[in-house]
Amino acid sequence: MGKGQIEKVGQIAVPVTDLDRAVNFYKEKLGLPLLFTSNGLAFFNCNGIRLLLSVPETEEFSSSSVIYFQVENIKETYEDLLSKEVLFIDEPHLIAKMGQTETWMAFFKDSENNTHALMSEFQV
Repeated sequence: MGKGQIEKVGQIAVPVTDLDRAVNFYKEKLGLPLLFTSNGLAFFNCNGIRLLLSVPETEEFSSSSVIYFQVENIKETYEDLLSKEVLFIDEPHLIAKMGQTETWMAFFKDSENNTHALMSEFQV
C-alpha cells in the first residue's frame, strides 16, 4: 500500500451519556480490556481496534460513532482526499503526545454528513 492509502480502522468513538455506566458495560458485560481513562474519556481494546467512549461536547459528535481511519502519512492522505473533494473540518493537527508517540488527526465529513477522521501515530 502507498503512503496515501487508508491502512485500517485505528479507533472508533462511541458517544455515551453516562461514562461510568458505559465503562462498566463495555468492561464487565462485553469483556473488553480497558486500556486507560483520561480526562473524561475511556479507551478499550477491541482486537487491535481502539474503542473510545466519551460524552460528546457538541451536538456534532452525539449521533453517530466517529471512525478514525489510520494512515501512515496523514498530510499526504489529507492532500489526496482534498483532491477528491472530500470536505475536511480541519487540517491535520497534533492531538496528543504520549512519551515519544505523537497522534495527529484531521476530521472530515462523509457523503451523509457523518464526521470521521484520519489519524496517524508515529514515534518522534
